[in-house]
Amino acid sequence: MAAILREAFYIMTLTLLSLLLPLSFLLLARLSATQYVMALIPSPPPQASLLISFFLQTNPSVLHAILSVVSMATLLHGLLGGTSLSSQSARDNTSILILKPRLHLAWILLCTLQICVGLGVEGVVASGVLPVDYDEETGILASLCRIVFFIGLHESMLHWFRIVVKPVADDTIFGFFKEERLVEKVAVGLSFGYLWWWRLRGEVGVLVHIVQFKKQLSKGVGVADIVSWWLYYLTVIIGMVRIVNGFIWAGKVLLCRKPEDQDPCVSHVDIDNV
Repeated sequence: MAAILREAFYIMTLTLLSLLLPLSFLLLARLSATQYVMALIPSPPPQASLLISFFLQTNPSVLHAILSVVSMATLLHGLLGGTSLSSQSARDNTSILILKPRLHLAWILLCTLQICVGLGVEGVVASGVLPVDYDEETGILASLCRIVFFIGLHESMLHWFRIVVKPVADDTIFGFFKEERLVEKVAVGLSFGYLWWWRLRGEVGVLVHIVQFKKQLSKGVGVADIVSWWLYYLTVIIGMVRIVNGFIWAGKVLLCRKPEDQDPCVSHVDIDNV
């Protein structure tokens, strides 16, 4: 019974910590909308002045830095076809002490992102600005871009799960790295799908539209707005790379398989490299 409860707690921990990455994109969208609305108000309320100086300036900068690092790492992983830290550790059966510097970095990234998301959510709620929904169809191209962004964000979340969340959770709960299991990926994927359907698909478009709105109103476009716009389309590129890698992997499987007997080249197709 204790082992079952431990496994359930482990999977729940992996799922919640993995969702920090898509939640950061949702938080960036809300912070951008809040900053935009606050700029339209001639004199913000007194309780909101501290939020403008701290949450709407410091917090997005930290989020931009962390998300940029994770997104670029995911893009390079997709382009170069690298393997994950957790799977390498499980296969080599190496001591966890060898990976302590990476593990410490994972702890720092995870704690920093969790604090930023927590403070950012509190700041947005205290500001009183309601979420802005941009879930509207503007054409086939916009719909395809949203779908590819969904795939790219899911791929970024999986990379975050492999290089940061899973090593920290494994070290904390078990003291060693475990092999990735299908149930863990399914739990993370289903939770991400629900979050996307519930909020993300309607609000994440702010990261792109806020630049257009400021240009239309002759408002100055800040560095934070440009970085948010860049992160959105960087995630789209990650989704495109993931789709291309999927087609390449499917082509290798189809070309290498023979009806008479199993061709050895099929075994060389590494699913982790897709």
